[in-house]
Amino acid sequence: MRILHRLWLLWLTLACIAGVLGWAMFAPLHLDSRDKLFEIPAGTWERRMAGDKRDILPSTIRLTLGVQDVLLLRNKDKVPQMFGPVLIMPGQDFRMPFETVSENEFNCTAHASGSMKVIVEPAPEAGLARLRWRLAHLTKESNTRG
Repeated sequence: MRILHRLWLLWLTLACIAGVLGWAMFAPLHLDSRDKLFEIPAGTWERRMAGDKRDILPSTIRLTLGVQDVLLLRNKDKVPQMFGPVLIMPGQDFRMPFETVSENEFNCTAHASGSMKVIVEPAPEAGLARLRWRLAHLTKESNTRG
């Protein structure tokens, strides 16, 4: 009887895991917002003028078309920052939506190198690609919270 109980629990556990994996592979992708936020922190300009070359923004930003395809830059610094041809004033948000799969290079005064690349990737197809996307997104979210 004890063996049957353990087998039943094992079967139930495996069925639950298969159900979660099946959902992750085939359920449509949806996030609360299509914005991907990056903040330019207060004091960025002062640190740059003092010789600090630390990156506050990534050199490459990856967006996913149809899921998270709007770049949102928030300038919390007390001086304007340039992103491409756009001047982002202190306290201002700038949203840049992307509508095609592309690779874009922008001048960016908030970045130590002076430029930033934005790669817009296609939404992953249902199946293993979508599962990998969900796992990667889950990993990135937990790294930014910790």
